Amino acid sequence: MITGLITAVMGVTLLAGTASARPTAPAQSDSDDSGDPGVVQVVKVSGLLDPIVVSFIADEIEAADEAGLVALVLQINSEGAAVGDEAIDELVAAITDADITIGAWVGPSGSKAEDEATRLVAAADVSALTPGSRIEVTSELVDANDVDLGEKASVGENVGFETAAALGLVDSTAPILGDFVIALPGFETETTDDGLQPLTQVRFGQLGLVDQLFHTVASPAVAYLLLIIGGCLLVFELFTAGVGVAGMVGVGSLVLAAYGLAVLPTNTWALVALCACFPAFAVDVQTGVPRFWTGVGSLGLVVGSLFVFADGPPSWITLIAGIVGTLLSMLGGMPAMVRTRFSTPTIGRDWMIGESGVAVADVSPDGIVTVRDAPWRAHTNRATPIAAGDTVTVTAIDGLVLEVEPVEGAAKDYRERH
Repeated sequence: MITGLITAVMGVTLLAGTASARPTAPAQSDSDDSGDPGVVQVVKVSGLLDPIVVSFIADEIEAADEAGLVALVLQINSEGAAVGDEAIDELVAAITDADITIGAWVGPSGSKAEDEATRLVAAADVSALTPGSRIEVTSELVDANDVDLGEKASVGENVGFETAAALGLVDSTAPILGDFVIALPGFETETTDDGLQPLTQVRFGQLGLVDQLFHTVASPAVAYLLLIIGGCLLVFELFTAGVGVAGMVGVGSLVLAAYGLAVLPTNTWALVALCACFPAFAVDVQTGVPRFWTGVGSLGLVVGSLFVFADGPPSWITLIAGIVGTLLSMLGGMPAMVRTRFSTPTIGRDWMIGESGVAVADVSPDGIVTVRDAPWRAHTNRATPIAAGDTVTVTAIDGLVLEVEPVEGAAKDYRERH
């Protein structure tokens, strides 16, 4: 957003130097014109058209229309939509029904407009493409502009600015946003000794922080990686004492991933396979040695990653990061951690029975205690609850859980043995 803002400001303030590059001449007004030059609102449309972005665009159009702005410009860099056709139809209707001018600028250089995003370009009153950007040839664009493709392009093909302008898929080419904005109908300028200066103000609309967060996670790569990270952290948390940072971060990652996956089109069976791979990994992580369930988890991870999204897998970089990172963790890191823990004298040794510790929190009947400064899950008889800060004695060990009793009032006095 900051880069786009800087680009736009530079484009508006350096118009004199770039006037020769503009495809059309801007409307001008005399310097003594006392009328209100008005405002142009620029709305950035980046990433998939999810419910948040679609609602944001519709609200911005409605507000600009009610305020009587000169125009509203959609700065587009989108590969499609994560909403149904009905939502896109309503957004297109809002664009076509607006009383003010709606412009669509596919930029900056390197941007693209594909699938449903091209419907916004087709519905706009004025459109332009930057050099270095591409737009998909769709039936909506062809019909809206009455284009005869001939042999120059075909529906479904992505074309550059020269071909798009030559075919009439867009109205013009504009290297920077300033060139496009100043050429809009009703945009006022004046000529001074310093060159051509804009009179009409340009404002930029953007999503709020919370909306931006949820819009970000509603992308295939981010939603997938959040799911992988959350699953790995929860498996790690299973083999640590107490509830730590890893568990909280893991739950937060899964919550955000759940929103993104709910918005995006997914294959349910692949999502189930991807989620089920983590319990499978956990079975063998507990043994400390990769076995049958590690193979099951690996198969579910790979198949689920490739087919979880209905529109195709994430980028290969994303897949490599998710699959390789998970396998390295489950096959190497976590089994080694578990083997190390279970090989130490502090776990599974009879001499721990009778050891003294301190209750970190109330144990009634479950809680956390520390023995030799190490935190452990603990359990006591319901008839002998233990308050935080009380001294306890280890009476037995059940897996990773210590059976403890208070030093005073226990069913059996272990102090003499200790």
